[in-house]
Amino acid sequence: MNAALSILAAAREAGDTTALHVGEQCYSFAALARMTEQRMAALVPQLGAGAAYPVVGSNTLDTLLTLYALLELQVPALLLHPRLTEAEQAAEREATAQAAGSLPADAAAVLYTSGTTGRARGAVLTRSALLASAHASTANLGWHDDDCWLLAMPVARVGGLSIVTRCLAARRAVALAPAFDATLLPQWIARHRVTQLSLVPTMLAMVLDAHPDWVPPGHLRVLLLGGAAASAGLLARAAERRLPIVVTYGCTETCSQVAATPYDRRFDAAACGAGRPLPGVELRVSEGHIQVRGPMLMAGYLAQPPLAQGAWFDTGDLGELDAKGFLHLHARRGDLIVTGGENVYPAEVERVLEACPGIHAAAVFGVADETWGQTVAAALVAGAHPPSDDTLLDHMRTRLAPHKRPRQVCFVPSLPHTAAGKPDRLALPALASALRPLRAAQP
Repeated sequence: MNAALSILAAAREAGDTTALHVGEQCYSFAALARMTEQRMAALVPQLGAGAAYPVVGSNTLDTLLTLYALLELQVPALLLHPRLTEAEQAAEREATAQAAGSLPADAAAVLYTSGTTGRARGAVLTRSALLASAHASTANLGWHDDDCWLLAMPVARVGGLSIVTRCLAARRAVALAPAFDATLLPQWIARHRVTQLSLVPTMLAMVLDAHPDWVPPGHLRVLLLGGAAASAGLLARAAERRLPIVVTYGCTETCSQVAATPYDRRFDAAACGAGRPLPGVELRVSEGHIQVRGPMLMAGYLAQPPLAQGAWFDTGDLGELDAKGFLHLHARRGDLIVTGGENVYPAEVERVLEACPGIHAAAVFGVADETWGQTVAAALVAGAHPPSDDTLLDHMRTRLAPHKRPRQVCFVPSLPHTAAGKPDRLALPALASALRPLRAAQP
């Protein structure tokens, strides 16, 4: 086993070094190793041969101990987002259980990400891919002896998981936030002398709004900004505060970032687009599609053939490379809606809406929003007895995570279609003027 992702090896190499801050508590690598050994003993009787172990990825010490234990036992974790409904979690558990025995020996985690059909697919991330991603990040950012990375992203998403694996491999500290909180974030940075921070644009906008006079302390040397496109206005606001911004581009299938602002340009991020390909990453644009090749790629999707050695992975995102080698992102893959850094595929939401009594057809699209980037909206074709807002909300509550539920709806006689009879998604934004908020009735 590669010792880089071993908490027990970290304890041998850097036992007294601070590894984790949780609230007022501070844990060394040696302390975490002792707790991890206890967790391993408790987990072993529950593990199935060749199966991924389900972990609800809340940002807690308990979750991290389970992840450290699974890495030590070389058992992949099925990371379930805590915001998913029970039905959504059950579907991911079942799909992963059916793939038991087919995971590669190097598998470290399974993270579900929606495909172009809107059906979630389990991306299989290996230890070697996570380490390759960590090495690529290090080649750009480097490490300082006093580095501490604030984990305010969900650990159930690749952006959060990669903070855990990068810091473990580098024997550096993580400051664990229970959840993102714009009001408390500057306090966390100051209390734990945070030097590195990862946010999505919505989070950064909330922090700047909540703290009009806040400027970063000198020990904060880099703020990675990814998960969605950052507007020119947001980057300008960050520059006014002298925030050290590194814009990143990547996806679950690439174990997080594959392109980033060069570290020495962190006070000039707006001039660098989505950054340059990181060392070890091969990136090209073919017919407008961003394609990636390199050791940080996933092994493949569950229940699908593995990626061929040396194959290019088509992200489906649209962009271009300029003459200086900077990547410019034009659009995220297909019909993807990115709201607050969370991905929503219209097809998945449409299937749920069309299963609601009284709805004949649904078309879901994103509406631009200054805070969230986009919000989810739906155009609905109803039958003779359209459902009430309460009925729609109740129907979605147990079937869709909150970020996937439409906030606005409109009822239309029919949905737009192309000449070929296919849904015309390009025509949907024209319906935005007819949208109204979806609200529960007042008691």
